[in-house]
Amino acid sequence: MKAITILGSTGSIGTQTLDIVTHNPDKFRVVGLAAGNNVTLLAEQIRAFKPEIVALENETKLAQLQAAISNYPHQPKILVGSQGICEVARYGDAESVVTGIVGCAGLLPTIAAIEAGKDIALANKETLIAGAPVVLPLVKKHQVQLLPADSEHSAIFQCLQGVPHGGLRRIILTASGGSFRDLPVDQLSSVTVKDALKHPNWSMGQKITIDSATLMNKGLEVIEAHYLFDLDYDHIDIVIHPQSIIHSLIEVQDTSVLAQLGWPDMRLPLLYALSWPERIYTDWEQLDLVKAGDLTFREPDHQKYPCMQLAYAAGRAGGLMPAVLNAANEQAVALFLDEKIGFLDISRLIETVCDRFTSQNTPDPSLEDILAADRWARQAIIDAEASANSVVAL
Repeated sequence: MKAITILGSTGSIGTQTLDIVTHNPDKFRVVGLAAGNNVTLLAEQIRAFKPEIVALENETKLAQLQAAISNYPHQPKILVGSQGICEVARYGDAESVVTGIVGCAGLLPTIAAIEAGKDIALANKETLIAGAPVVLPLVKKHQVQLLPADSEHSAIFQCLQGVPHGGLRRIILTASGGSFRDLPVDQLSSVTVKDALKHPNWSMGQKITIDSATLMNKGLEVIEAHYLFDLDYDHIDIVIHPQSIIHSLIEVQDTSVLAQLGWPDMRLPLLYALSWPERIYTDWEQLDLVKAGDLTFREPDHQKYPCMQLAYAAGRAGGLMPAVLNAANEQAVALFLDEKIGFLDISRLIETVCDRFTSQNTPDPSLEDILAADRWARQAIIDAEASANSVVAL
């Protein structure tokens, strides 16, 4: 039985991981849970999975959580704040930590888990996008496994099983195309937050759903693939695949192409990250190719998806630029979700901030450099948005 800890337990990744635990009680045991502010769901998870330790990021809700489990006989140790989440990440005999916290907030807890010798089921792509210059040396130093738990990179990882070193020639990341894949580009200026959150294939959190609509998620995955699989950017491609049945592909040196297929279900990559190199039987719906029907592909529209090229440029620039891109995107998406900017302003603000940072980039950043660049980019987005509003007001 593998002992696991889940960071972001009340989010999409966390709840699906716990569903895996529910259906495999003889294979997985929950040691720790960390959540943001969903006290009601976290209390239910504590009662169901009996963790030894729990962290709640929102300190103001501690009393509410304590009251919710006051009559529960198996009281866990409860911590609060970002430091509490780091303590949960490094705690006890957990062998694997599922990193389901959204955004750069997941970086420090992931580092804490690595330094404690825990394997990482990586569902937080920002860990590598922003922190790869620090994270990858730590993975090597502490001799832990960093296993992808999102669908695209899990697909690549699965396809690579048995491929000899040096056999990989090209990675092909598939993208659903998001909420606006069939909308003409000249109509994007008038789309709303509600429109953008209607993903056609997946049920995900708000931030990643917006990233899918801008295709920034795929651009960020290009950077993550570069670090995970040690392949240069010229050999990582993106293709729109509306059905989301093929989750990604690899081309090997002799031009053979290998793909991983399945119904859109995030539990599969999560299960593989937790069970690798084993394969665990499930009773999930098997893929029926006849039912799936036609599988189609098309090239991404660069005019519709400018964020994709911003990500390639940031990845090639290296150093701190991916961290700046990631933070700028998080802040711009937050402004869009708050209805303070339009959909097309997301890419415009990100490009402005990345251009401003170019002269400040450094090739070999420290953790402090990464965190400082993250803070700078977030504030730069706020300032750029305020400046644009001032011009409009004039």
